[in-house]
Amino acid sequence: MGTIVLSGTVVLVILGFGNHTWWLVAVALLFVYLQYGRGASASSSGGAAGGASDASPGGYRAYRDRRDKQAKWDRRYRRERPLESRRQARERKG
Repeated sequence: MGTIVLSGTVVLVILGFGNHTWWLVAVALLFVYLQYGRGASASSSGGAAGGASDASPGGYRAYRDRRDKQAKWDRRYRRERPLESRRQARERKG
């Protein structure tokens, strides 16, 4: 992916000698790639979670954290809205 982005940026810079708007597009492409691309997942994933493989968005630890957080919210919702949660459970059953 990085090779495609870099080669695309080079092409846009070359095109930019004729039309300077392409330079802005190249800068925007690099910004989007650095902000949301593969490099951002390792650098912005937080510090308390172990190694880079565990802290990646697809890692098992991240999955467990999301699952536990969702379970916590579900328990809180059922506790604070018992009638609504029973109605939803009835709708799911049949």
